[in-house]
Amino acid sequence: MNDDGAAAGLAALGRLMRGRFSCRAFLAEPLPRPLIAAILEVAQRAASWSNIQPWGLNLVSGAPLEAIRSELFACAGATPPSPELDWPHEFSGAHRERRRECGWALYAALGIARGDRVASGRQLRENFRFFGAPHVVLVDCDAALGTHGVMDCGAWVGAFLLAAHAAGVDAVAQAAVAAHPGVWRRHLAIAPGRRIVCGIAFGRQDPAHPANAFRTGRAPLEEVVTWVG
Repeated sequence: MNDDGAAAGLAALGRLMRGRFSCRAFLAEPLPRPLIAAILEVAQRAASWSNIQPWGLNLVSGAPLEAIRSELFACAGATPPSPELDWPHEFSGAHRERRRECGWALYAALGIARGDRVASGRQLRENFRFFGAPHVVLVDCDAALGTHGVMDCGAWVGAFLLAAHAAGVDAVAQAAVAAHPGVWRRHLAIAPGRRIVCGIAFGRQDPAHPANAFRTGRAPLEEVVTWVG
C-alpha cells in the first residue's frame, strides 16, 4: 500500500472510531439476520493469542431475550452481584475522574441532578433491560485460558463494536449484565468450564432519546503514552 492509501485507510478507521458511541436507548425493531451475520463475520477477524479465537458468542433475540430481560431486571434490584470475572477493586485517580465525567455527562443529558441517587439508580438499572435493545450477544470464554483468554475476548468486543457501527448498527458493551450469571445459565447452554465475560446490546438507536445525545471524550496522548527512544 502506498502512502496515500495508508493515509486514506487510517482516516476511514478514524472516522469509525470517532463516530461510534455507546447507545443507551434502542428502538424495538429487530435487525435482519443476514446483517447480524455480516457484522459477526467481520468481527471474527479479531486478533487473538496464537489465533485461538476463545470467544463464545450467544446471540439472543425475541422471546428468549424478553425472558432474560425480565428476570435479570428483577434480579438486579434484589440480589447482590456475583460476576464470574473479578470486577475492579476500586477506581482511583484519573480512572475515577474519567468514570465520573462519563456518568455526569449521561445524567446531565437525562436531566438527573448530581446527588440524585434515586434517579441515577433507576438509570443504572436500565442496563438490565439492555436499554430496550432487540438483540444481545453474551460473550463467554474458557476458564482455563485465564486472563489472556479474556483479553482476546476484549479484542473481539472492540472489533464487533466497530463492525456494527460501520454497518449502521448501534451498540453498547455491558459488563453490568454479567453480574448475575445464574440468570444467563438458566436460559442458555453455557458449559460449566466457561466464564461469562460481558454482553453487547445492539440494534438501531432511538434518536429522540436524550441518553443518546452526549458523547465521551478521550485522554490526550501525553496522559497515556510514554515514548522510549
